[in-house]
Amino acid sequence: MMNTTKSKQLFEKAKRYIPGGVNSPVRAFKSVGGEPIFIEKGSGSKFYDVDGNEYIDYIGSWGPHLFGHNPPFIKQALAEAFEKGTSFGAPTELEVRMAQLITDLVPSVEMVRMVNSGTEATMSAIRAARGYTNKEKFIKFEGCYHGHADYFLIKAGSGALTLGVPTSPGVTKGNAADTLLADFNDIESVKKLVYANKNNVAAIIIEPIAGNMGVVKADESFLVELRNLCNEENIVLIFDEVMTGFRVAAGGAQEILGIKPDLTTFGKIIGGGLPVGAFGGKKEIMEMVAPAGPVYQAGTLSGNPLAMAAGYAALSYIKEHPEIYVQLEKSSMYLENGFKENLKAVGKNYAMNRVGSMMCMFFTEEPVNDFKSAVKSDTALYGKYFHEMLKRGIYLAPAQFEALFVSTAHTKEDLDKTIKAHREALETISKQ
Repeated sequence: MMNTTKSKQLFEKAKRYIPGGVNSPVRAFKSVGGEPIFIEKGSGSKFYDVDGNEYIDYIGSWGPHLFGHNPPFIKQALAEAFEKGTSFGAPTELEVRMAQLITDLVPSVEMVRMVNSGTEATMSAIRAARGYTNKEKFIKFEGCYHGHADYFLIKAGSGALTLGVPTSPGVTKGNAADTLLADFNDIESVKKLVYANKNNVAAIIIEPIAGNMGVVKADESFLVELRNLCNEENIVLIFDEVMTGFRVAAGGAQEILGIKPDLTTFGKIIGGGLPVGAFGGKKEIMEMVAPAGPVYQAGTLSGNPLAMAAGYAALSYIKEHPEIYVQLEKSSMYLENGFKENLKAVGKNYAMNRVGSMMCMFFTEEPVNDFKSAVKSDTALYGKYFHEMLKRGIYLAPAQFEALFVSTAHTKEDLDKTIKAHREALETISKQ
């Protein structure tokens, strides 16, 4: 058994000063049971807790660490930026270079505004779309997560055309009234909402590869129809690529799916491990944003020099080394195949979804292609599996409906150890 004495002590202390003892809910291990592990440091594919236990890390700070923890080229960029100053509240050359680099890598993005988080990016993109179209409502999809702004925390009522209802106290009915909820991968559910709210839908926002109901890819035919519908109805199509941007390809999900959105939101990898977000897209829409236009958006730390330095280093490395995606695909496929062999060996056929270096195993034997099929997964069984993997030094997401992330730092030795642990964990929980 691992010694977790210091983690337990820290968690008890944290609960006195921080709501639930954590600064983001999933970290509390409520979905899997038990108590969280407090991390002290990370290097490459591994991190280490305060009790000295070593883990092969597959959350990568929930996606940003494409190159693992503390890659030397990002550390160097940060050190150089730190010497010059941590924040100015005034424009810097690096912001311009960062914006140009993003537009070079993602063809649909003609202009971009840097912000401080994925939530801020999606919130601002919706506002820009509303200002551009002069419409109020927008459509999101069940199972897609776009941060914690009020109007994103909405679930469906009874029936496809029912107005959304808040899923969190503090979210008003007014916010809910402007949020329409459609079914992922179901174009008819979208059309019903659009036609029932004719000329009043400003935007449709979607994770083209969802990562918060597990990993679920949108069907390409569905996205083609969605793009056509937005063109016909003058609706701004927004791709939330906070998770997939520069993760599944240099040009994000839109590159591999072949669909150009009107706006795209980014986060995670574009900060090189530091807090950051961005939204960008068509020039005519982005020029609605202040001070070029009337749609207000601002931020004291937007374009922060440390975040820009780390992000520019990460994106520059991606541009200069396109072969990393071949490496990531090879490693991710090796891990997926190892998991599938293990499932076959223990007589299970659990659903496995993977796109590039994002992967998820669902504890259901039915295919998972939307929210309704995802929630059929046995979350209690996932909790047992999670802890069996943790005991063996494998750190997975402490929640079923999250992605596993492979980085360039994961070695074959790491992957083999993970596959071995996976087999042992499956065998153990099968006997319980």
